[in-house]
Amino acid sequence: MIDFQSMPEQQNVEYKLSWHDDYLKWIAGFANANGGVIYIGKDNDGIVKGLDDYKELMDGIPNKVRNLLGIMVEVNLHEEKGLKYIEIVTPAYTVPISLRGRYYYRSGSTKQEFTGNALSEFLLRKTGKTWDDVNEPNATINDIDQNSVSQYLQSADKSGRLPDLTGLSLSELLVKLRLSDNGNIKRAAIILFGKDPGRFYPNITAKIGRFGTNDYEIKYQETVEGNLIQLLMEVPDQLNKKFFIKPITFEGFLRIEKGEYPVPALREMLLNALIHRTYIGSMIQIRIYDKQFSIWNDGTLPEGITIESLKHFHISKPRNPIIADVCFKGGYIDSWGSGTLKIINSCRDAGLPEPEMKELNGGVLVTLFKDIYHENILANYPLNDRQKTALLFWKQEGEISSGKYKEKFQITDRTALRDLTELVELGLLKKSGDKKTTTYTYIN
Repeated sequence: MIDFQSMPEQQNVEYKLSWHDDYLKWIAGFANANGGVIYIGKDNDGIVKGLDDYKELMDGIPNKVRNLLGIMVEVNLHEEKGLKYIEIVTPAYTVPISLRGRYYYRSGSTKQEFTGNALSEFLLRKTGKTWDDVNEPNATINDIDQNSVSQYLQSADKSGRLPDLTGLSLSELLVKLRLSDNGNIKRAAIILFGKDPGRFYPNITAKIGRFGTNDYEIKYQETVEGNLIQLLMEVPDQLNKKFFIKPITFEGFLRIEKGEYPVPALREMLLNALIHRTYIGSMIQIRIYDKQFSIWNDGTLPEGITIESLKHFHISKPRNPIIADVCFKGGYIDSWGSGTLKIINSCRDAGLPEPEMKELNGGVLVTLFKDIYHENILANYPLNDRQKTALLFWKQEGEISSGKYKEKFQITDRTALRDLTELVELGLLKKSGDKKTTTYTYIN
């Protein structure tokens, strides 16, 4: 049995010196997550400080929780060295719990309030549903694009993950894929195969932009609309026609274009964005710069998944499990959460830096870099300001001399030698020549 009292403050434990009604939000957050404990009369280190009003609180807290939250909690009185403190144990509830119409959730060590799209997903999840598993009342089978279905079936035939579907009608196929229920078309079916998915849900698009040296200097852009199957085909086509210097073939997972971005990384980034996005949120945004390529999709990471865990083996927790399952059976993805690993490994195989993944503005941004001499990549190295500046300043020349380094930063020979030697040891520069003609060349 876990001894909560001996634990430091953590994900399911809170310490408070005194009671405040605002802590009802914490109780609601625990009830909506995995349960938890609040100790009243302890400081942040878990040291008992005592309570003078413990008798009043022992009666008042259970009543407030029952009247305002509609749930029961266990309230226990404890004593340590003559000092009284209260333990409030909140179990996890399978139904959503609100406080005055607001919903809270304990995530990590913080309390969050659900609003907007996140609230809709939370309420659906508590009822055992996900957004893509809900019937679309305004849709009929006539809203399904047969060409997209045929394209999907060709891919599924190659994957071998679907049984023989010969002779099945369109309505029978949708049932087989769990995309319809008693003749009702589900949201997932519209996203995957809809003739005009934008008629039902806004922003079922991918916006592609070619930028200059910063985020404000946009040179040209395109917007691609359509269902998921169409976007999978048309986005790469647009990238090849207008955005990539050297066209690449998206069919070949093992093909790597030196000097461009690896195909597996690009394909997985697009698939992840399409499958795991929040479809009632903003459109997918693709940005292309001279030295980097990024895709952003709306929707934060699932509970229990962090940016760091994406870089290693992790359990697959799709936001849209019906869509993900259909894509798995079609051979587009696997079901083991290895998509991000494919992105990382294919970049490594191509001699490119490790991709950057981060949560941004309620979504996930994945960025590929053409070389290591980018300020975002250099930020991951233990460099001083001189070293960072030098790598970016002489980047176009492709080499650095100790003399120029010394002159630019007004430092001694010894300091210049130390800085440049460290850059060689870190694999950022390569030393060549003898003492008098020594130069430090860039790796790429």
